[in-house]
Amino acid sequence: MPEKDPFNYGVVTYLWVFALAMLGGAVSFARKLRDGVSRAFNFSEFIGELVTSGFAGLLTFWLCEAADINKLMSAVLIGISGHMGSRAIFRLEKYFEDRFK
Repeated sequence: MPEKDPFNYGVVTYLWVFALAMLGGAVSFARKLRDGVSRAFNFSEFIGELVTSGFAGLLTFWLCEAADINKLMSAVLIGISGHMGSRAIFRLEKYFEDRFK
């Protein structure tokens, strides 16, 4: 088996990762709309949520692959981190800050 690196995964794998993470971001945005935190038809905020969610999901995917986490559990974690969006990124940042001080 070839060594794991970001370039060894296929386009379909990355499409699934981004789709799952962005779905989590869309759910998060819908919750914000319902709670009155976001305004309806705010296209830039929605796109920002999706991009942030996709990035958080991508980082989670790579962490799961590095840790050899089961694929189904990885999918769950990718969806959750996509829903968390920037909160997931901040938690990862804090974890690595504390770990590598």
